[in-house]
Amino acid sequence: MRVLVTGCNGQVGHCLVESLQDRVELLAVDRDELDITNKDDVFSVVNEFQPDFVINAAAYTAVDRAEEEIELSYAVNQNGPDFLAQATKAIDSTILHISTDYVFSGNKQGDYIETDPTGPLGVYGQSKLAGELVLAESNDKHIILRTAWVFGEHGNNFVKTMLRLGKDRDALTIVGDQYGGPTYAGDIAGALISMMNQLHITDNPEYYGVYHFSGAPHVNWCEFAEEIFKQAEKHGLLEAPKLTAIATEMYPTLAVRPANSKMNCSKIKTIFKVNPSDWESALNNIQQYMS
Repeated sequence: MRVLVTGCNGQVGHCLVESLQDRVELLAVDRDELDITNKDDVFSVVNEFQPDFVINAAAYTAVDRAEEEIELSYAVNQNGPDFLAQATKAIDSTILHISTDYVFSGNKQGDYIETDPTGPLGVYGQSKLAGELVLAESNDKHIILRTAWVFGEHGNNFVKTMLRLGKDRDALTIVGDQYGGPTYAGDIAGALISMMNQLHITDNPEYYGVYHFSGAPHVNWCEFAEEIFKQAEKHGLLEAPKLTAIATEMYPTLAVRPANSKMNCSKIKTIFKVNPSDWESALNNIQQYMS
């Protein structure tokens, strides 16, 4: 099996490469090797490598900066996936693409399912939704995997930020009215690989489409921080600071975040037998997150 992974130096991309490098014929590229916003380059690489699957882990993810870098956000999050989808369609291969909870407004009371109406609040979510739509239109053989609150040992994320701040401060205020499922990057990679392997065995048209994959149990950011510091203290890495939950309006940001990022993962469990990310277990090796 030949697999092309874009965004190989990101949180999920790094995990994909670690898992796939000895198991498939792999071409892993980051921005320096392939600019997915350049259509000619995308078609050239895809045509030359002839992958059976493309896993697009490349994205513009700077949520606040996206409000100012609108053109770049859409170039990476909409045009890039579109070009990759067109190129894979031309050689009859499949594309798997990572999307986000930010395609939703966050106003729903319960967990979001794949068919719920979208309504992104900012440029990041709007550009990611635009990418979903053009990708699905350009290649029927697609998987769109929406995820949320990504963290891992590689790259920048909430866990590393908390550990860094916790070393220097004895008290922190953390947003307590935004809810979601923290998702371990290694589990996202695992989910994508499992889906890809099953599609390789059974190319069932009914398997294609949009899926939700995130962590369980659902928590707010302050509760997530509590678990991070609990594990850090347990491993003797630091003394946990005192945490105070605050309302979103007390921590103003350039971009508006969805208050509810809870995602229902029943579909991926039913069709691909993939369980939600066990984010609590992923914190057991928290010493690996210290930088």
